[in-house]
Order: sequence, then C-alpha cells, then structure tokens
Amino acid sequence: MTLTISYTEAVETAMAALGRAGVPPAHARLQVDLLVDAELAGRASHGLLRLPRVVQRIRNGVCDPVTEGDALWRGEAFLDVDGNRGLGPVVACAALDRIGERARRTGVAAAAIRNNNHLGMIGWYAERVARGGQALIALTTSEALVHPWGGRKALLGTNPIAIGVPARPHPFVLDMATSLVSMGQIHDYAHRGQPLSPGWALDAAGEPTTDAAAARDGAIAPFGGAKGYALGLAFEVLVTALTGAALGADVRGTLDATEPCNKGDVFIVIEPAGSAAARAIAAYLDAIRACPPARPGEPVLVPGDRGRDSREARLRDGIRLAEPVWREIVALSRPAQG
Repeated sequence: MTLTISYTEAVETAMAALGRAGVPPAHARLQVDLLVDAELAGRASHGLLRLPRVVQRIRNGVCDPVTEGDALWRGEAFLDVDGNRGLGPVVACAALDRIGERARRTGVAAAAIRNNNHLGMIGWYAERVARGGQALIALTTSEALVHPWGGRKALLGTNPIAIGVPARPHPFVLDMATSLVSMGQIHDYAHRGQPLSPGWALDAAGEPTTDAAAARDGAIAPFGGAKGYALGLAFEVLVTALTGAALGADVRGTLDATEPCNKGDVFIVIEPAGSAAARAIAAYLDAIRACPPARPGEPVLVPGDRGRDSREARLRDGIRLAEPVWREIVALSRPAQG
C-alpha cells in the first residue's frame, strides 16, 4: 500500500527525524533536500526509504552528523578529503564548494573523498554545480552488487556517473549507474511487493529471478552487456586509485547500518567556456527534443527531462511512498514514548 504525502510534510517530517538523531539543521536540510528531490524526480530507490538507515547509522556510531570532513590540497587543484564518517551530502557539498571556488582560478579542480557516507542520487550534485555555472563530472563506488559480464556472483559496485553542464533554461544532467538498475530500486520493489523485470537480477544461487526479495541477496546485471560491465569496472579502479577506497566485495557501509563506509567519491569541477557555449548547448538540446520520434506520441527526451517533469507533477500532486517507509519516518520524528 502507498500513501500520498505533500512535499512540505515530507520535508518537515524528515527534518524532525534527523533533528532527533542529533543532526544540525543546516546539515539535515542538505540530507533531506537530497532524499526528497530523489522522490520528486521519481527515484524512490534513492529517496526517503534511505532515511531510517541514515538515522540507524548515526545511532550506531558509523556516521557523524556534525563533521564536514578534513581536506588537504594535494596539489594546486586536487583536494584530498577524509570525510570522517560524515553525512554523504554534507561532506560532498563542502568539498564541492572548495573545488568550485578553486576551479574559477585554475579552470579545473578535483576532489577525492574517502571515509564518507552514502552520496545518494549523484545527479543532485551535478545539477547543483551546473546551476551555479560550472560543469561537473561525479563518480562514486558502492558495495559489490553487480555480477561481471558472464558471471553469477556480485563482485562490482553499481558505480554511477553524473555529468552536469550549464545550459538555459535548464542544465544538462546525466545520472546513471553502470548496473541495469540500482539496489535501492530492488529494495523499493521489495517494499511495494512488485516483481522485477526479467534479466534485472540473480538470486543468491546465481539464478535469474524476478523476486525482489530474493534479488536483495543476489546480484544485479550490468547495463549494456560487456561494455557496461567494462565501464563500471573502469570507474571502480579509477575511483580507488584516486581515493584509496576499498574494492569489490571489501566495500561496506552503503546498504547496512553497522559498518563504516569505505567506498570512494570523485568530483571534477570544470569552468566552462562561457555564455556562448551555454546558448549553443541549449539550442542543440532543443534540436534533439524536436527530432521526429520513432513512436508517435512519445517525444524524444534529453537526460533530465523526465525527472524535471516528475518534479513538477509531484510538487503539485504529492509524493507516493510505501506505507511502511512513511510510518517508520513518522515514528523517528516523534519523541520516544514512556
């Protein structure tokens, strides 16, 4: 069963839940904005269902809600960040602010982040930077959830990439995992009691399954066959080379509530060529949208279009949440009984 929750109620209840867990208001707002924006964009897998785990991680001492991490410039334009187990978006945004400022002078600046908690929907960071007039390439790794091409065991992370580029009236934002779907989406389907599409996942024995609950203990398929597998592997080894993070089956802390998070995050901020380029990109994206569709009534979309349309609809009509997820968040927002 699902419930319809207004944007305002979702934000206020989630803020209260984090406040009761000891999260400072400014930090709570970043975390809540990230989670609620995922709901608005139709990415429930990265939305509010993750909030109870954030609270559990704080209570279990594997997430520090106060820190913004420690950063040291490894070079003129390369920032080395120890997240000190902080909230993912808090540490990430602090690093982005620093490298964004540096990139205005150097043209490009990067941050390599270790010991940070889950970033959530990384397109949120790409849009944040692009709306500020700069381009962003973002990479992050995860626990081993994806089987290699031709394999039956999870050995790679979902290893997503996000790219944000300034354009008017809306920036270009790509956000995609190198898995066919995210494990968060598998969990969302399990919460809703919905079957998976064939080919999405294997069960714990390495057999194909459409049972979302069984897939949680199995492996997700890489997107795009052998090429998607190779791209995900390349991202994993690149991020690890830059951050010193764990690899493959040694990664912990993005799906559990008890283990320190040891994946890696890499952000590259680039100062763009200027307003003329932004106008040219906007015109080009509009030309793509105007391409005659292969199927009548199904217009050609640019990455980010569907999420923007979803935001408008859900801000107007409300956010649909699985009832158990919302009840748990409400309970976390209220004073303990007794």
